[in-house]
Amino acid sequence: MLKITTGFILGVIVGLLFGPAAGVLEPFGTLFLKLLKMIVVPLILLTLIVSVNNSNPKELGRIGGKIFPYYLITTAIAVMLGIWIAKLVKPGVGLTMPGSADFEVPDAPSALDVLLNIVPTNIFQSLANGDILSIVFLALVVGFSISFMRHSKDDGMKDKGELLLNFSEAGSEVTFRILSGILQYAPIGVLGITATSIGNQGFETLLSLGKYVAASYLGVGIQMFIVFPLILLLFKVPVLRFFKNIREAMITAFVTCSSLGTLPVTLKAAQKAKISDRVANFTLPVGATVNMNGSAIHFGVGVVFAADIVGYDLSLGVIIGIILTGTLAAVGTAGVPGAGLIGMSIVFTQAGLPIEIVGLTAGVNVITDMIFTTCNVTGDIVGAAVVDKSEEKHSDYNEPVVDITAKTMTK
Repeated sequence: MLKITTGFILGVIVGLLFGPAAGVLEPFGTLFLKLLKMIVVPLILLTLIVSVNNSNPKELGRIGGKIFPYYLITTAIAVMLGIWIAKLVKPGVGLTMPGSADFEVPDAPSALDVLLNIVPTNIFQSLANGDILSIVFLALVVGFSISFMRHSKDDGMKDKGELLLNFSEAGSEVTFRILSGILQYAPIGVLGITATSIGNQGFETLLSLGKYVAASYLGVGIQMFIVFPLILLLFKVPVLRFFKNIREAMITAFVTCSSLGTLPVTLKAAQKAKISDRVANFTLPVGATVNMNGSAIHFGVGVVFAADIVGYDLSLGVIIGIILTGTLAAVGTAGVPGAGLIGMSIVFTQAGLPIEIVGLTAGVNVITDMIFTTCNVTGDIVGAAVVDKSEEKHSDYNEPVVDITAKTMTK
C-alpha cells in the first residue's frame, strides 16, 4: 500500500509539473486496468467456491443461523449508506477522466430485471461477459454443491467433493499469485493514471479525491456511531461500556489495516466485553474473513464517485444491483491482497462503469483503509455481542469450549 501511495504522489507531482504532456504515461495506467479486468472473474468465482467450503453446511447450527444474516444485513446497510453519503457530497461532480466523454451510459434495468438476471441462461456467456451477479450465483451453487458432496456419507461422493475442492483451492492459489504480481505493478499503473488525470485537470482532481475521502470517513462514522449503537441498544447491550472494552481492537485495526491481523486482539477484546468463548471463537474468525462493513461503504462511495464523473444517473435497478454486488463482493474478496481494488472493480463492472476510476482512487486507499478496517473489526465484535446476548437463554450457553485466542493469523 505504501508503494501505491508513493506512485500516487509521484503521479500528482508529474501531472502538476508537466500538465497535459504527462499523458505520455497513460499506457502504463491502461495496462494496469487491463490486468485488473483479467483477474476479476476467476478471482470472484474461485474465492467464493472455496469460502463456502470453509464451513460444514450441516454444522453451521444455531449461531451460524444468526450471525450470517447479521453480516448480510449490516453489509447491505453499509453499501446503501455509502451510496447515500456520496450522493450528498457528490465527490466526482465536475471531474472528468480521459475517455469518459466517450462513455455510453448503459440502459437502466428495472429492479425485477436485476433480480431475474442473477440466474444465468448461459454459464459460459456470463463468464465471458463478466456478469458479476450471475458469476456469484454460479459460485455459490457450485460451492454449496461441493460442500454437500464432501460431507456425504458415501465415500465415493466424498472423495469427488474433496477432489473438486482441491482443484478450486489450487485454482484460487494460482489466481492469488497472479494478483500478487499485478499488485507489484500497481504503483506504476497508479502513477500513469494519476499523472494523466492531474495533468489534464490539475487541482480539480485533488479536490474530488478529498471529497471522496471525506465521504468515506463520514459514512464509516455513521455506521460505527449510529448504526452499530442502535443494534446494540436493540439487544440491550450497554453501548458505552461495549466500546470502552473493545477500544484496543479498534486501535489495532486502524494501525494495521488488517482484520485478520487484528484477530488475536479482537478475541481478547471480546473476552473483555464478556462475550462467551463459544460465540466469539466461531463468529470472530468467520467475521474477519467475510464481514466487511467498511469495505461495503467503500464500494458505495466509489460507485457514486465514478457515476458522477461519467454523468451516469443511477436508477433504482442499478442501485439494487450495486447493493447485491457490493454485499457479495465484500464477502467474496475479504482477506485477499488488494481486496479494495478488486472489490471496486467487481462493483464497477456490475454497474457498467469504467474501472479506470478504480486506479485513480487507489492512491488514497492508504488513508481510507485505516478507517474501513476499523469499521470491519467493530462490526465483527458487534455481531458477536448481539448473538451472544440472544444465546444466553439456551441451556448449553456456559459449556466449556477450546480457547483459540493464542492462535495468530496474518493477512
